[in-house]
Amino acid sequence: MEFEHIPVLFYETVDSLDIKPDGIYADCTAGGGGHSKEIADRLSEKGRLIAFDRDPDAIKNLREKFASYKNVTVVNRNFSEIDLVAAELGIEGFDGIIADLGVSSFQLDTPERGFSFRSDAPLDMRMSKEGMSARDVINTYSEKELTRIFTSYGEEKFAKSIARIIVSRREKTPFETTFQLVDAIKDGIPARARREGGHPAKRVFQAVRIEVNAESVDLAPSVEKMFSLLKTGGVLSIITFHSLEDRTVKNMFRKFTEGCTCPKDFPVCVCGNTPRGKLKFKSVAPSQEELERNPRSHSARLRSIEKLR
Repeated sequence: MEFEHIPVLFYETVDSLDIKPDGIYADCTAGGGGHSKEIADRLSEKGRLIAFDRDPDAIKNLREKFASYKNVTVVNRNFSEIDLVAAELGIEGFDGIIADLGVSSFQLDTPERGFSFRSDAPLDMRMSKEGMSARDVINTYSEKELTRIFTSYGEEKFAKSIARIIVSRREKTPFETTFQLVDAIKDGIPARARREGGHPAKRVFQAVRIEVNAESVDLAPSVEKMFSLLKTGGVLSIITFHSLEDRTVKNMFRKFTEGCTCPKDFPVCVCGNTPRGKLKFKSVAPSQEELERNPRSHSARLRSIEKLR
């Protein structure tokens, strides 16, 4: 299957960078290379793009796509290591960085990767194809741990009953496939609730994917690293797909734009704090036209910040 990913908020994201032809840029989740190619095509021979991805299938595709581009470097690393990669490549700062935090269309549409609740496949969900899998999480985490991740990462109202059913069933037969997990999730949700709000398994699958790939653990410190690596005037733009991600990015951007922290009753500022960045805009959602063209974009939000110092 050919690696494909429909870039969400495509021009809004690339345009937010105000690309300088001779600038240095990073796409932290290059995936199918859509955003990356548009950035690279706007650069001169002196410009540079670093395209990150931890998925080996994505890396194979990216290396083929950019084989003729002398100003594009493809790296098979997690964006949480952007500071290490920058040091290895001798890059002191970026003019712009983007990150599209959504799971790619290729990953969702390749059944054997185990990301989708709509296809029966081995429980996997590993973006890097290495380390702990969804099967490990479902079969080894305690009921309390499962309840925690379903609640925290999936905001699942029925987390406790779903976790209880999973633990009960795996005592007889270990979970091996996505449909086994879907059946357990459905049985843990009241019939009336199953008929509301889309597929009943989507929140738990999201939660397990986040746990498997340490997405929640990596995000806040990674956003800090990305912002710190911007040159003055550089731009960081991030696309999120669920409230947990968006809340984290929003809070980090608020931290970067925070000025004086003195108590309100102080007559003058004594802390000396000034904003490190300014928002280019609060957030941008997909247009109706994009929603019709790509239904998977419905929860996407783009946030962008410029570094002041």
